[in-house]
Amino acid sequence: MANLKMFIDGEWKESETLETRPVINPANGEVISYSPEGTAVDARAAIFAARRAFEEGVWSGISAQERASYLFKIADKIEEYADELTQLETMDNGKPLREAGFDIGDAAACFRYYAGLITKPDGYTYHVADPMQAMVVREPVGVCGLIVPWNYPLLMSVWKIAPALAAGNTIVFKPSEVTPVTPKKLFEIFEEVGLPKGVANMVMGAGPVVGHEIASHPEVDMISFTGGTKTGKHIMKTAADTMKKVSLELGGKSPNIIFADADFETAVDYALFGIFSGSGQVCSAGSRILVEESIYDKFVERFVERAKKIKVGAGNDPITEMGPLVSEQHLEKILHYIEVGLEEGATIACGGKRIVSKGLEKGFFVEPTVFINVKPEMKIVQEEIFGPVVVIQKFQDESEAVKLANNTIYGLAGAVFSNDGAKALRVIKKLRAGITWVNSYHPTYNEAPWGGYKQSGIGRSLGTFGLEEFQEIKQININLQVEPIGWFSN
Repeated sequence: MANLKMFIDGEWKESETLETRPVINPANGEVISYSPEGTAVDARAAIFAARRAFEEGVWSGISAQERASYLFKIADKIEEYADELTQLETMDNGKPLREAGFDIGDAAACFRYYAGLITKPDGYTYHVADPMQAMVVREPVGVCGLIVPWNYPLLMSVWKIAPALAAGNTIVFKPSEVTPVTPKKLFEIFEEVGLPKGVANMVMGAGPVVGHEIASHPEVDMISFTGGTKTGKHIMKTAADTMKKVSLELGGKSPNIIFADADFETAVDYALFGIFSGSGQVCSAGSRILVEESIYDKFVERFVERAKKIKVGAGNDPITEMGPLVSEQHLEKILHYIEVGLEEGATIACGGKRIVSKGLEKGFFVEPTVFINVKPEMKIVQEEIFGPVVVIQKFQDESEAVKLANNTIYGLAGAVFSNDGAKALRVIKKLRAGITWVNSYHPTYNEAPWGGYKQSGIGRSLGTFGLEEFQEIKQININLQVEPIGWFSN
């Protein structure tokens, strides 16, 4: 694979310093490419290009139908290159091919959704006293800084880029320095369909350098970030200096509540999917399983039995069900949390070790790990681990289930499994979380809002809400009787 380049003002560019960093295949530790180590100078070049393009109206000034036609073409190209994108995503991130394939399909669908949405009616008029006519319109925010994580390299990029472009903004985009490969291919598609110069700019590099410049620069009107809560807080503080609009989708420690009256095998199956899909590297992962006391032992036994049988391996192996962690640094973080759990007195029911056999010794693989005998105050219960590590807690009744479920700083997602529909809805309504399921876990849709309560973020992605994040609201008042008001006597 050729070395990567940044995309600034319609041109492919190296870093200002010509420095690069290796891009690693997490399944085998091999270098697959080198990406530019962008600087603040590079970020500023992208910001100025985006500002110029916005002010000139080469994107915001064209009709919604014209913008939609570009987005439809991008969706078509994503589908045209779907096989290539799927392979690149697996090589770059490590996720199994079937997961990567779903992500690529969702990315194309997301562009199509927003292409359709922006040609529909928006804004409104309202009745006021004659002779005035009043209306509200939606306009683009301006230059939007978009910063995405490594767990869904293409899809998370599209979740921000599609609505931002649909609304008429210009963008300065920073992919994760760990997984820049498929975002680079996406920008090749932008070039191929002929997006005007300066509309979409991509700067690669470290968060504290490139990300900080984007978040702090006065010519950036909005910052949209997905990632860890700690980084999100820093971005929010930085953006405050220039009063940017801020959208943050942050961490989670989401509860999955299993009542005794649930369909047992369905609950076990979704609980496994909720934590071990994506190797647990999912912000909405069901990383806390709360099980009613009367079925707790039975549930743990069955859950562990199945967790031990999960096929862990390289993402490009067709039989793989769970891939590696994204990097060696992240691997060390997960192993550290497992050590912390043991030190706190929790019991490992299965897993807990790095996998160094069957040809996986050079990759960043961890066994599916289950902790039992945990207490609410433990770090492994309270802190986001972001790996294939789950804690299983027990509860006695509905009230305790809700109390335990809400007992973290996070509020991103949650689920309830029960065949009592009234109880399930009662509990769901009490969960302090933005994304919830009943008798399911993980399925989400471009049409529905994505985001959380508490320290899981601010604002919403996707759906009509996601478009509105990238729009400003303007009130327009029109005098239909043009004559002096006569307020002053002279």
